[in-house]
Amino acid sequence: MSADSKQPQPPEDGAATTADSTSLLLSHARLTDGRTVDVRLAGGRIEAVGTAGSLAAVGARVDLAGYLLLPAAAEPHAHADTALSADTPGPVSYAPEDVQRRATEAALLQLGHGATALRAHVRIGDVQGLGPLEAVLQARRSLRGLADLTAVAVPRLLTGVAGADGLAMLRDAVKMGAGVVGGCPDVDPDPAGYVEAVLEIAAEQGVPVDLHTDADDPARLARFAAMAGGLRPGVTVGPCAGLGRLPADAARRAADQLAAAGATVVCLPQGGCGGTELRGTAPVRLLRAAGVRVAAGSGALRDVSNPVGRGDPLEAAYLLASLGGLPPLEAYAAVSAEARAAMGLPEVRVEAGFPAELLAVRGERLSGVLSLAYSRIVVHRGRVVARTSAVREYCDSAAALDLPRQARPERPPEPGSPPAGPVVRS
Repeated sequence: MSADSKQPQPPEDGAATTADSTSLLLSHARLTDGRTVDVRLAGGRIEAVGTAGSLAAVGARVDLAGYLLLPAAAEPHAHADTALSADTPGPVSYAPEDVQRRATEAALLQLGHGATALRAHVRIGDVQGLGPLEAVLQARRSLRGLADLTAVAVPRLLTGVAGADGLAMLRDAVKMGAGVVGGCPDVDPDPAGYVEAVLEIAAEQGVPVDLHTDADDPARLARFAAMAGGLRPGVTVGPCAGLGRLPADAARRAADQLAAAGATVVCLPQGGCGGTELRGTAPVRLLRAAGVRVAAGSGALRDVSNPVGRGDPLEAAYLLASLGGLPPLEAYAAVSAEARAAMGLPEVRVEAGFPAELLAVRGERLSGVLSLAYSRIVVHRGRVVARTSAVREYCDSAAALDLPRQARPERPPEPGSPPAGPVVRS
């Protein structure tokens, strides 16, 4: 991890300048190393971690017996302006009120999944101008205290006569509050010129770069890596699925070039997004072996690019483990520690002094959590901001089932429904 990525980034328009000062005790939580601990939170940070039962509750208390406590996930690649638009009849509306509503709802869905920080790519230019970006920035303000949302300005063209307006608009977008500059160089007539323009504005404005590319052209990728090398506060590219379609030698050379440039790759295990045409996942193990930081994002959330996108970081981690062959700890790190580092956010550990950005999931081990991650409790800036509870019920059976049981439902069953049996919380 570079020195730059360890430094907390300044909050956008005051969104993170205050933290909830109320003390909260998370008791009897299980950690990935097998310990069961109490964790006390205060002032938006982890104040103390001790053996179970050793810490006194100063304020509220949440019993996490049966839960695995993890650093919270982060979402490094969302599309807030088009989210939840797959079922819209006719053309997608970019009216500011519609974009703001979709962006807010999408962020809350992802927060419920466990992502307390989100990076949202927003298209600017064309007939919509800066309207969608202003709507997403308004959504960010309305989410203050629940989740931290950063907007990435994504212009369409930046080169030639047609790109002049895009260049001016990209600068205006940063002045409005876009925290990152990005775009899709693959769709510009001059991809190298596009990247050069984005990098110039990023250096000028002191903001990070996050670019969409399929990365299926080794020569183009080599030029990009050469231009991006050494740029701070950093360059992120994704989803780079085209790397997986290159010959092995070409893919290894590309991975080495990205590593030398200090670039981060954000892959999209759950599907594609509007910035790329082809599906697939970047060769994660190849990139990691070359020394490239690899994070995982969700991409499209129920828009035309992926009408069934869930926006669930734990599903992304599951796919990295199930299909990508990563150990569960490394798979989860891709959606938590690596995603936060890619976004310039401070590191989170379940240790005293670290930010209180936490996710509790019912389960005993990380492999089980990634397999059946249903019940979740999300902590942002030291307070519980979202809960999801899942209960499975089975009808009575003559078979002797040794299952964990909860109390039967208090309400009588509906007429014609099967008799209630064991209740298992998931």
